[in-house]
Amino acid sequence: MQRFAARRVLSETNSLRLPQRCFFSQLAQKEESSLSEHETFLPRMPPFDYSPPPYDGPSADEILAKRKTFLSPSLFHLYSKPLNVVDGKMQYLFDENGRRYLDAFGGIATVCCGHCHPDVVDSIVNQIKRIQHSTVLYLNHAIADFAEALASKMPGNLKVVFFTNSGTEANELAIMMARLYTGCNDIISLRNAYHGNAAGTMGATAQSNWKFNVVQTGVHHALNPDPYRGVFGADGEMYAKDVQDLIDFGTSGHVAGFLSESIQGVGGIIELAPGYLPAVYKSIKKAGGLCIADEVQAGFARTGSHFWGFEAHGVVPDIVTMAKGIGNGIPLGAVVTTPEIAEVLTRRNYFNTFGGNPVCTAAGHAVLKVIQKDKLQNNAHVVGSYLKERLTALKDKYGIIGDVRGRGFLLGVEFVTDRQLKTPAKAETLYIMDKMKEMGVLVGKGGFYGNVFRITPPLCFTKEDADYLVDVMDYSLSKM
Repeated sequence: MQRFAARRVLSETNSLRLPQRCFFSQLAQKEESSLSEHETFLPRMPPFDYSPPPYDGPSADEILAKRKTFLSPSLFHLYSKPLNVVDGKMQYLFDENGRRYLDAFGGIATVCCGHCHPDVVDSIVNQIKRIQHSTVLYLNHAIADFAEALASKMPGNLKVVFFTNSGTEANELAIMMARLYTGCNDIISLRNAYHGNAAGTMGATAQSNWKFNVVQTGVHHALNPDPYRGVFGADGEMYAKDVQDLIDFGTSGHVAGFLSESIQGVGGIIELAPGYLPAVYKSIKKAGGLCIADEVQAGFARTGSHFWGFEAHGVVPDIVTMAKGIGNGIPLGAVVTTPEIAEVLTRRNYFNTFGGNPVCTAAGHAVLKVIQKDKLQNNAHVVGSYLKERLTALKDKYGIIGDVRGRGFLLGVEFVTDRQLKTPAKAETLYIMDKMKEMGVLVGKGGFYGNVFRITPPLCFTKEDADYLVDVMDYSLSKM
């Protein structure tokens, strides 16, 4: 079975080189020799007072067969043996057999308050019993109440809210508003960025993995201020000079705007080099452009130290986009900007059928209340900092860990086969993920090379959960 498991992981990787094949062969032999080790040495998952109701639905194999037949072939799944998730409670998920898993991925940084948080569930159920959908052409208090509450969390004059259904929609709208307001077309974004998969956002996205060969115009991609792999290390002001060069030599000297995440999520949890954003914002303002903060993953207290990721850089954007954590899993996004900029959408008719519907905005409002009531921002800061410390200690223990980075519950662990060359450990990353899943811990994967663990759990994650995650990772690495 152990050899078979290794071969399964091997089949998921593309054209592995000989050293990687040897790696899996050696792993299989080592695993076989360690099967007799006493089970009491295995890390133990923290206790949790919840048991899901019995599941009598289709099996994982049946669902996978239906996916292959009826759903897009572009869909992919994590793990060599896909996980069938049928229940969730706070920071835990349950499979078809009732087995519990510690969720350290949070539905891709989306589950903010915890799976099926009772306050969020109650708000959805109570609203849907009254009215599920009408239209923003009629009045309803849910959208107005949530917009008011959301605006109260924003700095400066950011007080006008447009609701959308996703982060892609939010970023598309923000780009269009910047172009309309400035009268310019040129947008600057960062290499390695991910902002969505529609026409404008795919142009702003700068990873070939996520870009189709369709027309994408008017976007310039600046050097990524990546302290780990970037050409200038952690010197933010040096990277910022590249943005000024793009303005001077790639545009008319005037731009529509600059779009960036405060911490790149899909790109591998990349923190922007210190001093970068203030310098870039200054250049963009000088060129007549607007500064757009993509808070789809970093927002809603996930970084712990601040409610919004951009606040850690001491800047105030002109437009802020958000999604994911805004609804704890409900399809919801938003754009927040100033009254002056918001006026551009009155030049023509702008409408979004589902954006701001009563059920979604009731859920979003409940999320804000739960973050405050349950003190989730403080928890993300305290437990997230502790988790990062423990992960950093693992880096000192295992040479395969090249970098540990991020803030709060937006953390990344990058695996490399050579610390000096920073060679991506792609196959090894898949193997460690599978081993951790076998022990009940779920993490995400990202980065251009697919060699970065994305650790983005629900904000209710506890210190005991953090210990279990790191102990399981430690155990899995020790078996390599």
